[in-house]
Amino acid sequence: MYEWQKQIQIVIDEIDECIKNHNGEVVTLRFLSRKLGYSEFHTTRKFKEISGMQFRDYLRQRKLAFALKEVRDSERSLLDIAFDYGFSSHEAFTRAFKKAYYIAPSEYRKKPAPVALRTKINPFDRYFLGIGEIGMVKSSEDIKIYFVTIPAHKFLYIKNYESNGYWDFWQKQSTVPGQDCDTVCGLLDSIKGKLDDMGSGKVNSGSGQIMAYIHDPQGKPFCYGIPRSECYGVRLASDYNGEVPAQMLLTDIPEAEYIVFEHGPFDYEQENCSVEEKVDAAIAGFSFTDTAYCYDTSPGRIAYFFHDPERFWKYVRPVRKQKHKQ
Repeated sequence: MYEWQKQIQIVIDEIDECIKNHNGEVVTLRFLSRKLGYSEFHTTRKFKEISGMQFRDYLRQRKLAFALKEVRDSERSLLDIAFDYGFSSHEAFTRAFKKAYYIAPSEYRKKPAPVALRTKINPFDRYFLGIGEIGMVKSSEDIKIYFVTIPAHKFLYIKNYESNGYWDFWQKQSTVPGQDCDTVCGLLDSIKGKLDDMGSGKVNSGSGQIMAYIHDPQGKPFCYGIPRSECYGVRLASDYNGEVPAQMLLTDIPEAEYIVFEHGPFDYEQENCSVEEKVDAAIAGFSFTDTAYCYDTSPGRIAYFFHDPERFWKYVRPVRKQKHKQ
């Protein structure tokens, strides 16, 4: 099964690349089956087994997700967008768009409220597969530790008072109507102006979305018995005034100081576990003795966790000035 997870990931990546380059006509089951070296029947059966949906349904939903972002962010005609993403007419595009998002593309362009996009499936996900490192290589960079002042912003998110870690968080959220991973990531993916979105043209749940931990008296005790709630969401500009999905919270985060523990780019398949251990060791071994700071565990303070293997693994934790060091 592990090998097929990797094979299906190749298919998923190929689909996105072709759609992004408006080369959708080559994204057929026959093309992808030949690329993998298996029959169309075997490929489509494995695709459904691993992804949970038919190949044709996934392809249609991904094309609509890319098209929606063009409707939202560009001034191109709806007909041109329709043709680029494989629709035969303006009417066909409108029907498909409205069926998927319950709003016509012309109306969405006027008022782009959050909708649940079909985000990119990641069948080869180490957290969900529950596997360790595949081989071992030396990490490319050590941990960088530094203090930063983060300007005021807003955080749009869902939270769980009882979860412990990424896997447990989404397991528990899957039991809450409208707060499962696909729905939440799809809604967040459709929101424009995320502060941590690199603007690479991706339609992907990882684009600008982060885990966070809020010091919360109602949360589950964590380090040193300090209660916290785990959250998942996006950072937005302090003047954001868009619509807030009913299942989410929007909180003002004031300007404040933080300490950052950062590892540079790494190989997800070969280094993920060792990088996590290295960052955890750096956090556990860090001493504030020669600094003017200490951790701030005041209710409402927030810590962010960024996991983007192409750029970094980064913990951003709140701090405050120590009175006796001022």
